[in-house]
Amino acid sequence: MSEETNEIQINDTEKQVAETEAERTRDQPAFVPRVDIYETDDAITVVADMPGVTEDSVDIVLEKGVLTINGYVDPEVPEGYSLAHAEYRIGDFVRSFSLSNEIDQSAIEATLKDGVLRLKMNKVTEAQTKKIAVKAG
Repeated sequence: MSEETNEIQINDTEKQVAETEAERTRDQPAFVPRVDIYETDDAITVVADMPGVTEDSVDIVLEKGVLTINGYVDPEVPEGYSLAHAEYRIGDFVRSFSLSNEIDQSAIEATLKDGVLRLKMNKVTEAQTKKIAVKAG
């Protein structure tokens, strides 16, 4: 799959830890979630893996044509225990996408199930591919 389509631009997909312009107030790393992007004639779907993120702990903001996903994960340590060894690194998730004018920015749908975020972004009607029938004449 190409790193870029004509509807959505991906920023720094190879980075594991997100670098942001602003200082973070949470004392844990922020990771860039891996995504798959699917395209049909009328929509683009982004699927992002964000384990540990719940519906209440994800923020999706669209500002000036940039869609930003923030997922917050709080480490869970059972009461009365302290973490002795960890091989799985826990942190938040941050990812941004630049959207073109071909995306209907007023009709973006988001669902989250089992740590997988799905964003369905419909294309504006003018940008959809249309099949034109040819008649013998």
